[in-house]
Amino acid sequence: MYDYELVVIGSGPGGQKAAIAAAKLGKRVAVVERGNMIGGVCVNTGTIPSKTLREAVLYLSGFALRDLYGASYRVKSDITIADLMIRTQHVVGREVQVVRSQLLRNHVDLLQGSAGFVDPHTLRVTGEGRDTSTVTAGKVVIATGTRPARPPHVEFDDEHVLDSDGVLHLNHVPNSLVVVGAGVIGIEYASMFAALGSRVTVVEQRAQMLDFCDPEVIESLKFHLRDQAVTFRFGEEVSKVEVSDRGTVTSLVSGKRIPAETVMYSAGRQGVTEDLHLEKAGLEADSRGRIKVDGHYRTTVEHIYAVGDVIGFPALAANSMDQGRLAAHHAFGEPARELAGLQPIGIYTIPEVSYCGATEAELTRSSVPYEIGVARYRELARGQIIGDTYGMLKLLVSTEDRTLLGVHVFGTNATDLVHIGQAIMGCGGTVDYLVDTVLNYPTLSEAYKVAALDVYNKIRALEVFTSAPAPKDDLTPAPSAE
Repeated sequence: MYDYELVVIGSGPGGQKAAIAAAKLGKRVAVVERGNMIGGVCVNTGTIPSKTLREAVLYLSGFALRDLYGASYRVKSDITIADLMIRTQHVVGREVQVVRSQLLRNHVDLLQGSAGFVDPHTLRVTGEGRDTSTVTAGKVVIATGTRPARPPHVEFDDEHVLDSDGVLHLNHVPNSLVVVGAGVIGIEYASMFAALGSRVTVVEQRAQMLDFCDPEVIESLKFHLRDQAVTFRFGEEVSKVEVSDRGTVTSLVSGKRIPAETVMYSAGRQGVTEDLHLEKAGLEADSRGRIKVDGHYRTTVEHIYAVGDVIGFPALAANSMDQGRLAAHHAFGEPARELAGLQPIGIYTIPEVSYCGATEAELTRSSVPYEIGVARYRELARGQIIGDTYGMLKLLVSTEDRTLLGVHVFGTNATDLVHIGQAIMGCGGTVDYLVDTVLNYPTLSEAYKVAALDVYNKIRALEVFTSAPAPKDDLTPAPSAE
């Protein structure tokens, strides 16, 4: 007889949903989490604080209203870290309470401390005072998440040279910043500090950034970041970072040297698995601390599952929640439908980027004929009202059956708007639905109507052209009058 039918290691999105799903199945469940990390990385150092910080930046910097009131417009002229953090700390505190309440309401025991395997069914929980206890479990879900990867050749001091977690502990807004790595996290923070007025330089080894997104959208994002004085150094590698009392100097392999007050590394994420003693459970992690699972989120040990960022791609909070729920159902033999393959991607830069479905490059490689419909926020009354004259929405539509193949959005509320297209695609809908339906006016959602009419007219023109009778050959003799 085990102490618990399920023990979940980690209370982030995946762990929390796994625990609650099992509890609703009537199982005895416990979650092991460090006392200061209720809600996991998502709530404390990742998604929630970074997105709350972004909202604070947008409001205090007056970024969204500069087209209306001028480039110098700000809600507060001298924005401090304290101004930004007060909102972040408030939201994080409330989210911690929500997570704790949900676990308790579902009768999930919360064991505070760090977990490590003693054997495949036994875990040792070490508290902050180094006091230890052991618990046994019939099933285990590992949901420990990730932390920022730190290259071994870089000396981090969390003041001048820091990672994305360290941004939340800055004591002032830097006048200049070098961001090493143009992935999602790096570009999100680069855009935030650029909106605050920092001179930002982005260094990236690859020839381009966010190459999984629509190239036209990313070009628009780069244009707006450059307009905010962001400098890009693509195809460049950092050789060393020197720190002095005056700040930092980042040396590139090409010989360039970039002075800046602060350097932020965004070098990917590392799975938090080194203290789990996986070998005692018969498991192992790869070089990035990730655990391999099958289609049911089960590891190579039959009763141990893993979900969330610790299993790798897509490493998104939204996906992790459903992974946790499904893992609990699979663990206890509960019927469960798998996640739909159609899932949105959201990038919380300033401005936002989001898409769902196929890109133009993917359709071209697959020889799928398509047409494009585009709506620009500056043509929408709502776009003018909110001061967003740069946003755009692009629809990719099949010219064979008019089904919606992809939706790509750039601008205000992109991560919300994308769900309309996702729903239509998920139901196998066509662009005709958008043409024939009425949407609220004035709204940004109206962009779907505008883009739908754009692509509808293009497809109609193609159909008219291809169905028109062939012109008569001028060399054909006229018929005889006889």
